[in-house]
Amino acid sequence: MRKTILTTVMAFSLCVSAVWAKSSVTFNSVNEAVLMVKADDISSFCKAIMQGDIETVKRLIELGEDVNKKSMGKTPAIFAARYNKTEILKLLIANGADLKIKCDKGFNAKKHAELSNAKEALEIINLSLKS
Repeated sequence: MRKTILTTVMAFSLCVSAVWAKSSVTFNSVNEAVLMVKADDISSFCKAIMQGDIETVKRLIELGEDVNKKSMGKTPAIFAARYNKTEILKLLIANGADLKIKCDKGFNAKKHAELSNAKEALEIINLSLKS
């Protein structure tokens, strides 16, 4: 009986450690747990936004990329706001990005800009929401 219990506990421990090896948890500025995921899980469009690659973003929009399609629960505008990519944010807005769409956690682009201290992106968002 002891051997069975010990074997079960060891198998469970290995499974849990394998899951933790594939991801990591950190805490953001508001002490929320943030699961760090592999970059492979983010769409190519949002990767280009995060990297500030405006030429690729323009090309993808020209090819019909949806400027409001979520990746990892966030819209492209949220990624641009969060990483303070102002030129890309302006481009997304000009191509119909809806700044009021909320991420899966309930925050819109404005809130992500505030949480990230992305002041320039926040100014662009505020101006866009006023008009």
